[in-house]
Amino acid sequence: MITGLAHTALHVADVEAAVDWYRDVLGLVVLSPPYRMDGDAITRDMGELVPAPVVVKAAIIGIDDGSDRVIEVIEYPSVEPGPHPPADVTRLGYTHSALLCDDVAATRAELEGKGVRFLVEGVADVAGLRTTWFCDPWDNVFILVEKVRRPDRPYFRQY
Repeated sequence: MITGLAHTALHVADVEAAVDWYRDVLGLVVLSPPYRMDGDAITRDMGELVPAPVVVKAAIIGIDDGSDRVIEVIEYPSVEPGPHPPADVTRLGYTHSALLCDDVAATRAELEGKGVRFLVEGVADVAGLRTTWFCDPWDNVFILVEKVRRPDRPYFRQY
């Protein structure tokens, strides 16, 4: 039986560059620095998903709060990634990850000052939340969320 949510993995072309960006731009913590996995164990795990030879380079980033809810940035060095699709929340499958903050407008201004590309103009007030949307350099989409109406409750219990 499923007992919780763990990580979201984002495929990037360069794990070290991704770790630098998420740490230096977003202020996330590197919880597990970049590491490389190859050999029999990872082949048994992902051999039917990744062309041989199976090589995975990954790092874990997030908030150091002891939870399993983290972001894994992952690279497949033996596979040519090809062009990545543009940021698009309407495609089927993964569309975005949500990041909580205390003040969406201030966080947006800070990130804009660091060159982050936002996908919408300004900040929206919706369902007891303040939100704005941006993407990372690999066009993974994120929504910044500020809980306004009931900050002590989960984001989905704001209305």
